[in-house]
Amino acid sequence: MTDQLLIIDFGSQVTQLIARRLRELNVYCEIHPFQNVTDAFLAEFRPKAVIFSGGPDSVVREGSPRPPASVYQLGVPILGICYGQQVMMQDLGGQVEGGKISGGGGTAEFGRAYVTPTEQRLPFLDGWFEEGREQVWMSHGDHVSRLAPGFEVFGTSPNAPFAITADPARRFYAVQFHPEVHHTPNGRRLYENFVRQAGFTGDWTMGAYREEAIRKIREQVGDKKVICGLSGGVDSSVAAVLIHEAIGDQLTCVFVDHGLLRLGEAEEVVAMFRDHYNIRLIHADEQELFLSALEGVSDPEVKRKTIGKLFIDVFQKHANSIEGAEFLAQGTLYPDVIESVSFSGGPSVTIKSHHNVGGLPEKMGLKLVEPLRELFKDEVRALGRELGLPDSFIGRHPFPGPGLAIRCPGEITRAKLDILRKADAVYIDQIRRHGLYDEIWQAFVAILPVRTVGVMGDGRTYDYACALRAVTSVDGMTADYYPFSHEFLGETATRIINEVEGINRVTYDITSKPPGTIEWE
Repeated sequence: MTDQLLIIDFGSQVTQLIARRLRELNVYCEIHPFQNVTDAFLAEFRPKAVIFSGGPDSVVREGSPRPPASVYQLGVPILGICYGQQVMMQDLGGQVEGGKISGGGGTAEFGRAYVTPTEQRLPFLDGWFEEGREQVWMSHGDHVSRLAPGFEVFGTSPNAPFAITADPARRFYAVQFHPEVHHTPNGRRLYENFVRQAGFTGDWTMGAYREEAIRKIREQVGDKKVICGLSGGVDSSVAAVLIHEAIGDQLTCVFVDHGLLRLGEAEEVVAMFRDHYNIRLIHADEQELFLSALEGVSDPEVKRKTIGKLFIDVFQKHANSIEGAEFLAQGTLYPDVIESVSFSGGPSVTIKSHHNVGGLPEKMGLKLVEPLRELFKDEVRALGRELGLPDSFIGRHPFPGPGLAIRCPGEITRAKLDILRKADAVYIDQIRRHGLYDEIWQAFVAILPVRTVGVMGDGRTYDYACALRAVTSVDGMTADYYPFSHEFLGETATRIINEVEGINRVTYDITSKPPGTIEWE
């Protein structure tokens, strides 16, 4: 990657959104915490442009986060956002006053504000102020009180007289607000102007990423063998197909079927990978082992730990049968990498163990292959399409590692799992029929540990109740329930009760996250 943009992270809650905006513009960027950005790092990374993120600290505090002084000597455009603006001013000879939060007397500003332009014009602001002012999102306690030499004001707001500043000669730009958030509606245009000023042409595509990733995999693996824990989810599936394209039969996938998958899912995964892609696949049918171990277990944490331990044991047993394997493939994504970085933890960082195969690399002495670790979720889906995976597969909703075990509160039985699979299949079919699947982040049925009295025909029933769950979300961290119409819910309840023996009552869960979670356990 010759053209790359560096985002120096000072701890903002929304730094990932900066990267998302840039990736949407087909600009390759990476987020690195400030303490990792040294002179040596800059020399190796060679950014074509740099962005300073926001952050919770105060630049007036001694020892507050700063970039290395050499960043200003790179001769590349720099954009400072909120705390990043204040860092630039303080570093380059301006002045920042502390607000009440940091012990000063300045005015803090949080929430929606409106910026108006000065008489001076700037290419960085092309497409802005066409209606006289722009809505922005402010979130700062301190404020700039004196500009650094060379900077001029190009936009002001009632509580931020230096809302937009720039030193055009050095191509240094600084804004007090957050252009990356939804509440700055025209913020994308600022990023677009900035990257065009820096000379990015927007040519970073999934096709280019695919070619580069294949080259890196071949270089890393050589003639050695790779094993991949295949869950059937989007991330591990895309990783497997990409690695197979790079090294062919040097890859073997291990698919552990724990008996807690959705209706027909195991058959679909095996057919696609073994038959369609001709990938070496070990189908570890261990349903009896898992379901026997879960008999009588009702505590959700015990369920998870039981499944996790068994998964590692089964995976290791089958992986040991692959002679000469030196690498383990994982579908680690960029948000996983970023979230694992401690903002104050120093330059030595580790990736959190967040996959079913967590802990195995150390236990088995394997090295990791993580070809998706630079991608966001939607980019993984785009790469999947580039690799030819069907939309029906790569567009599927997230599915938890413990599978249906955590959608079956209380004790798990084979009979309840069979009922749950059928009810879930009807529900998802309903959502697809109504054209709602792609609007929903995740949807599923939970079978409840209660039976209720019902009347079907002239007879009395005493069967299980179930709950429907459907949420909208951007990243799964927060979520809201999907507002189905009453007609849809009534039609779905009728189908489930008529088509699934064992259920006679259907409810809809309208809890948001927080306070609830997306899954029931």
